[in-house]
Amino acid sequence: MTSTATSPSLEHATIAIVGAGLAGLACAQALAHAGHSVHVFDKSRGPSGRMSTRRSSDGATDWQCDHGAQYFTARHADFRAQVASWEQAGAAAPWHARIGTHDGQGFTQQASTVQRFVGTPRMTSPAAHLVRSLQSLDQPVRFQWQTTVQPLQAHTGDGWLLHSPEHGSEPQPYQAVLLAVPAPQAAPLLAAVAPQAADLARSARMRACWSVMVRCPQPVPLPVDGCFVEHSPLRWIARDSSKPGRNGPETWLLHATHTWSEAHVEDDAASVTATLLQAFAQLGGPEPASVQATAHRWRYADTAPPLNVDCWWQPETGLGLCGDWLHSGTVEGSWLSGHSLAQRVHAALQAHTR
Repeated sequence: MTSTATSPSLEHATIAIVGAGLAGLACAQALAHAGHSVHVFDKSRGPSGRMSTRRSSDGATDWQCDHGAQYFTARHADFRAQVASWEQAGAAAPWHARIGTHDGQGFTQQASTVQRFVGTPRMTSPAAHLVRSLQSLDQPVRFQWQTTVQPLQAHTGDGWLLHSPEHGSEPQPYQAVLLAVPAPQAAPLLAAVAPQAADLARSARMRACWSVMVRCPQPVPLPVDGCFVEHSPLRWIARDSSKPGRNGPETWLLHATHTWSEAHVEDDAASVTATLLQAFAQLGGPEPASVQATAHRWRYADTAPPLNVDCWWQPETGLGLCGDWLHSGTVEGSWLSGHSLAQRVHAALQAHTR
């Protein structure tokens, strides 16, 4: 690959990470603990990416609902250790849910030994805990929220420049830039300076997903707390209020199938809500007129299939990519991808300073 940037001077490197979802935070955590100076940028008001929770109020009633990732598993030893630390901090807990399937005729309970975890008291809690811990280090990680990063530019003689229209016209120099964003957002940032990485990002097919958060006036008498659905516009329903640490009214999360979501990706939220509430009612859920509901469109919900390449790092230019779309497509894969990229970056920094 050719690039206009020269090899970075990696001693005392300052590293930029774009994206504060779990991949970006895992990457920042490992690099900061190795002693590097890290700046994290995100276009949102706070961390967590698709490990997201909506909180609001309907009149006098406060409610919340996880409307992105619903739970996560922990199989790899490194991620199990991370989850254990979240549990100790009160930021995660096992979800002892009744999980089932619905085949279009009825519910079937799943007999599974898989342990599922959720953030507590909400799915954003692990990310929030990571941010707090990184800000409390002797050399704290710097976070810059509501920041849109423009396509990368080579820094004269060394590294890269990051420019954000929200923070003035003076770009900031970094020896390494690591992108922890969905593939369709990474590609245009890299197109002019790293065509190989941009092509890799363009090869990932990320799919949309509509979600609907439902507030119910009374408990819904279904025999499951989470359910995979067949032969329906819905692919997953969950009694979100059954998760540990939740308070308030009974809430359900409805995820549409990716096929349905892609076909209706530009539909208005009201029509999406009406269709998915009707599909929920056909499964035994409440009458649509009896509930309050809010829709959210995830334009880049997951990758089909994930690329299974772990992460991408080019030490000669100081550019890297991480995210669930590069790994296994899961919450655990997101963390592992960011952690793995940090290890590669740190190894390159050490090699350059010997």
